[in-house]
Amino acid sequence: MFNRLEVRVLPPGSRWAAQLRLWIDGEDVVAEALGEGGRGPFAEEALPANGRSPLWATGARRRVVLGEPECTGGCCGYLSVLVQRQGCFVVWSGWRVPGDEARPPAFHFDADQYDAEVARASADRSWQVSTQ
Repeated sequence: MFNRLEVRVLPPGSRWAAQLRLWIDGEDVVAEALGEGGRGPFAEEALPANGRSPLWATGARRRVVLGEPECTGGCCGYLSVLVQRQGCFVVWSGWRVPGDEARPPAFHFDADQYDAEVARASADRSWQVSTQ
């Protein structure tokens, strides 16, 4: 069974710039791993205008930072996962979680659905603040 990924951008607030949140099968991965005080990666970095999101999966396995606790990742560590395309699916595995929190299991996504969701999120720039 494949998991379902949904990428959402939280609008900029009083404390943080716009940030990415990742839902897998309806659960907010960042909030589950870091608590409500944790934050996802900044949208500008995770969904750059050039389309080179670190979320894109290739045959090479690489570590992607998905969030940090309220006290900052430099203090307690970052929430990160290894992302890799394996044939017709994308695998998230090898989680690193700050503190003694439980690590999420490996997730398997249908590659076509995964690519479509990352492309959709990358194309939606509604979170950007207009400077005009």
